[in-house]
Amino acid sequence: MISSSFEGLFIERLANWKTVFLCADFREEDTMRIIQASALIFCLVAAPGVSLAADAKADVEKAYAAWDAAFNKHDEKAIGAAYVTSAKLLPPTHQVASGPAEIEKFFAGLFAGGVTGHKLEMIDAGGDDKVVFGTAKWSATGKDKEGKPSPLGGLATHVFERQADGSLKLRLQTFN
Repeated sequence: MISSSFEGLFIERLANWKTVFLCADFREEDTMRIIQASALIFCLVAAPGVSLAADAKADVEKAYAAWDAAFNKHDEKAIGAAYVTSAKLLPPTHQVASGPAEIEKFFAGLFAGGVTGHKLEMIDAGGDDKVVFGTAKWSATGKDKEGKPSPLGGLATHVFERQADGSLKLRLQTFN
């Protein structure tokens, strides 16, 4: 986001340019066109950083919703498809899962154990056109030793790689 003092300085500079152009025997319409073109160029140069941050948050929310939907259908294949081939999953068991096949196997074990109702709540997200991160609170329902529903939850960190089509795939995931 551009600070208000910076915006004020930019507007002041544009006003000074207008004075210079008017004194240099330009017509006022020509001066306004130059000022408008300068403002447009400034916006095009300054805006991408703002839109990438907003896009990152929206893209992470979308990825989280798709991941939760796959988990809640107990669809380990769809979960595996959410990861790049070189992905790493670092679960609290300390058994690192590498690549979609091992990650699918890990989540199939959770499904067999009766874990349901997964939900990711985004804390923060950001990144650029190649790498995006997300942090979230996660919750689910597991089963205790007697087979009764038991709440689960913790924090998660996700590192995504932006794909050619603009979608996100997980490169790294860790949770506690």
